[in-house]
Amino acid sequence: MVPQTKGMNSEVCRMVLKEFKISCAEIILREDITVDQFIDVIEGNRAYIPVLYVFNKIDALTIEELDILDQMPNYVPISSQHQWNLEELMEEIWDRCNMMRIYTKPRGQIPDYDEPVILHSERNPTVEEFCNRIHRTLIDQFSHAWVWGKSAKHQPQRCGKEHRLMDEDVVQIVKKAG
Repeated sequence: MVPQTKGMNSEVCRMVLKEFKISCAEIILREDITVDQFIDVIEGNRAYIPVLYVFNKIDALTIEELDILDQMPNYVPISSQHQWNLEELMEEIWDRCNMMRIYTKPRGQIPDYDEPVILHSERNPTVEEFCNRIHRTLIDQFSHAWVWGKSAKHQPQRCGKEHRLMDEDVVQIVKKAG
């Protein structure tokens, strides 16, 4: 059980379960929650999703106000007028959505950094999943791939279809001859 600082403890848990006529249950709390959140989970009528607060017009705030905002979790301050922190906002969105960008590189050309292939990073995508995202029949013609980026041990690295990709890797697919 994670240490609870928002009012939950084993006695409160037991009383809430008794109220819902649950007499035998094993409860594991993997995060610090409130009693209301616990009740919502038991009732099953609420779904808690991650949140990211984006505060605009930070150019109009004082340092003291920014210090107060800095105490809040899950926020990114921006100024759309002056285009401050927009890059940080984009990185935060990518991280929180567990998405990664994989760039394609046609043979003999420079990589296409304008239109990446988007994959979900929570499953640690492979070259095979990358190929299936481009076209379902591409994996049937697959010979190997050249990979540049964080997942490659050296630049470029010749990889098979089981190779695990990382964010902003560049991949060149080589088809079978014939």
